[in-house]
Amino acid sequence: MVYGAIEAGGTKFVCAISNDQFEIIERISFPTMSPEETLNSVFTFFDHYSLKSIGIGSFGPIDVNKNSKTYGYVTTTPKLGWSNFDFVGSVKDRYQIPVAWTTDVNASAYGEIKKGNARGCDSCLYITVGTGIGAGAVINGKLLEGYGHPEMGHLLVRLHPDDTYSGSCPYHGCCFEGLASGPAIEGRYGVKGHLLEKETRVWEMEAYYIAQALVNYTLILRPEKVILGGGVMKQKQLFPLIRNEFTKLMGNYIPTPELNHYIVEPGLGDDAGISGCLLLAAETLLE
Repeated sequence: MVYGAIEAGGTKFVCAISNDQFEIIERISFPTMSPEETLNSVFTFFDHYSLKSIGIGSFGPIDVNKNSKTYGYVTTTPKLGWSNFDFVGSVKDRYQIPVAWTTDVNASAYGEIKKGNARGCDSCLYITVGTGIGAGAVINGKLLEGYGHPEMGHLLVRLHPDDTYSGSCPYHGCCFEGLASGPAIEGRYGVKGHLLEKETRVWEMEAYYIAQALVNYTLILRPEKVILGGGVMKQKQLFPLIRNEFTKLMGNYIPTPELNHYIVEPGLGDDAGISGCLLLAAETLLE
């Protein structure tokens, strides 16, 4: 028998199975379509295996409150067809096995603290900066969840003095996601970020917004490690700029680990999320 994992993104799904050592035996990815079309692809993959449990890390917002009538649902997402969809219920109806359920970024944080660049820590924060911005956290070894899951991408930040962009977020305009996501960069400059790689001013402004958010998260959560992933963070020149801006904004107020070891890229690369889902699949068998 094997563990199953679903990393459910708004753009693509990744499904995988692993052995007891969490070594990935097989994986597949495909575009996110309607729930019916997408789950048909999911089931076609998993139907070939005898599953112990499945871990799902999903795009959101989702309902993670086990006391809620809509636990396991994708809720108010703008993703066409997915609003108020019973994701966990659909998977359980098919396989009648335990299902772990959390956000894609929480799954990534869990993968990183167990097998990645936060290994050996009791706490970490994982932030993806890409098409959207989301963050997951592990605090004292546990995923950070309460009435719902964190929505740290919509933190309100101060405008850069030279920024005249009104923001891309349809809910808040100038929130962190609205000012620093991939679509925000494209909206501000008229071209995608990877075409602006040598434009220093672009990445200095981006670092200003990311560093603001990291200062706020640091003051509230005091994690041992901050991990930055996602498509925008493929621009490696961002890391020193963010650390420099973080230092200025924090103003020596509280101590942190040395910044080259505090603000880092994912140790698992693009496998952080799917690895976390596999680990959570195993954890749910113990509950």
